[in-house]
Amino acid sequence: PQPAQGFLLGAGAGLIALAIITVAARFLSAARSGLQVHAALWSSGNEPCPVLVSDLEGTIVGTNPCARAAGLSIQIQDSIKAHVATPSAAIRRIVALALLNGHATETFGENGQAKVSVFRLGLDKLTWRIEDSAAGAKQTTPKSVQAPVPSISPAEKSPDKAEARNETESELLNALPVPMLKIAVDGTIRSANAQARKLLAVNDRPIPPLFDLVEGMGRPIKDWLADAAKGRGLLKPEIVRALVPGQDLFLQITLGRVDEDGDVLLIAVLNDATELKSLEAQFVQSQKMQAIGQLAGGVAHDFNNLLTAISGHCDLMLLRHDQQDPDYADLKQIEQNANRAASLVGQLLAFSRKQNLKPQVIDLRDTLSDLTHLLNRLVGEKVQLELTHESGPATIRADCRQLEQVIMNLVVNARDAMTGGGRIAITTYTECLTVPLSRDRVEVPAGEYVVVEVADQGVGIEPEVLPKIFEPFYTTKKTGEGTGLGLSTAYGIVKQTGGYIFADSVRGKGTTFSLYFPKLAPSEERIVVAETPKMPASEARSDGVVLLVEDEAPVRAFASRALRMRGFTVLEAESAEVALKKLDDDDLCVDVFVTDVIMPKMDGPTWVRKALEKRPNTRVVFVSGYAEEGLAESQSRVPNSVFLPKPFSLTQLTAVVQSQMR
Repeated sequence: PQPAQGFLLGAGAGLIALAIITVAARFLSAARSGLQVHAALWSSGNEPCPVLVSDLEGTIVGTNPCARAAGLSIQIQDSIKAHVATPSAAIRRIVALALLNGHATETFGENGQAKVSVFRLGLDKLTWRIEDSAAGAKQTTPKSVQAPVPSISPAEKSPDKAEARNETESELLNALPVPMLKIAVDGTIRSANAQARKLLAVNDRPIPPLFDLVEGMGRPIKDWLADAAKGRGLLKPEIVRALVPGQDLFLQITLGRVDEDGDVLLIAVLNDATELKSLEAQFVQSQKMQAIGQLAGGVAHDFNNLLTAISGHCDLMLLRHDQQDPDYADLKQIEQNANRAASLVGQLLAFSRKQNLKPQVIDLRDTLSDLTHLLNRLVGEKVQLELTHESGPATIRADCRQLEQVIMNLVVNARDAMTGGGRIAITTYTECLTVPLSRDRVEVPAGEYVVVEVADQGVGIEPEVLPKIFEPFYTTKKTGEGTGLGLSTAYGIVKQTGGYIFADSVRGKGTTFSLYFPKLAPSEERIVVAETPKMPASEARSDGVVLLVEDEAPVRAFASRALRMRGFTVLEAESAEVALKKLDDDDLCVDVFVTDVIMPKMDGPTWVRKALEKRPNTRVVFVSGYAEEGLAESQSRVPNSVFLPKPFSLTQLTAVVQSQMR
């Protein structure tokens, strides 16, 4: 038969922690006397039944003469399988009880002819006594092998005995592979093993009370200890922050209770929970950023609808006023402010990674070189701008306009950090990662990247502030000097492009932002993105029928008026369901569907696909305040469709619809 290894694992991690606490609490003071009792038992040869000593893995390390005569000297499982139908399950059960209570006994067989008794022997051994009534073995357990009681005899209370007992207890504690403390109810640390001293960094000094070692439980430490002393909350792990200078250390503490000399003491098992706490913080941060991103995207989408109506109706009014009209200047002011608002909405969408990007193959060296003149104007005369390129191509796929916005944001921040002037260095180079790069809770896959570094000589960023700089609306500038959207916008654009952005800063010396973009292979550089074919202007029609589906009434009103002014016949519908009902009329001829993407109940792509089942040749214009990339998969399944982002102007709308007419 195969040896039974690790039979304690089935009891679970909770049982192991429970066993450690219980063993330490009940038998530290009596370990030496217990060892002598059981050693005398199995070596005396007086027992008429097999007695074995095993380690916690089930390997037999000692037997009495009766057991040796029976050939029981390999594994506990092999030794009791003749008496037990399922030895593995029985072993797990009886050992768990023995570790908890100090001893355990079970009777096996239909007539109870076999009885197995297990006694805990010190911290790492077990004594097994196997009685078989059929063989005439005694049915009672002799007093010599009763489980030792965790108390101190009068002899042990003498100075010499007490000193020997303390030495034994200290040796056993230090031998344990887990950090352990013995704590009084008032918080005083009575003793600590070597692992605990090392974890708490108190090797060379007296251990302070528990109140001075940990914090952050959410309730007073003294109340926690008092409850544990009364038996409440035992064996329930609590996570606290350890007050260790220079370290960010979190501990998971599990308490057990023991009576010693009439005093109630607590045995604490410690576990380093720093990594667990870090993962929890990352998860919470991820949830928070996701929630803020969803909020920003939703607000931006709704605001884009309002801006479409505002700018659209402004366009309609401008058609009725020339430059000499007194109201013309006011209308242009409305138009300009609507455009500024659209730019702000674009920042929100950039953070939520839902803005409309138009990626193309670009060489970063050319893009930055073209941007240099504008950047020099931005930084002013006191700041020197240096641009350095590594030789070789730096080809990536990105939206050139959005990437320029990222660089400008970083350069402006660098300028503001150097009030007395200085140097801003922009460097591009290629880096090949042979293994994934892990930093700032992000893992950059292995591969070849084009890296852009923007470094300044400014005041730097405080270490506690650095992890927050990419959060939306977080700014270190004074009120009115910044919106807190610059770096979050840059973060969103870089991430949506498929890149990564990191920040390194030394207080008083400056900050460096590093942007990683996947480098395109030569074969990828030649890829040309297919564009929707457009009708020549001479062939385009302005007398077709348009079905306009938009749930926002102001947007629908503007769009219908704009299309009618260009000669189109417009049918309006406030929902997908109304649109499909109109199309039930087979005599109705529709040339183009103009539909919003996001609508209640049924969205744009869904109802369009249903309508195209009966009208397969109808062309489609999708409009949305979200990015085209979010619609790409649905739109790809809709033939003859194009995308128009909100907010759109009167001219843009009519031009796109006209290009879809056949």
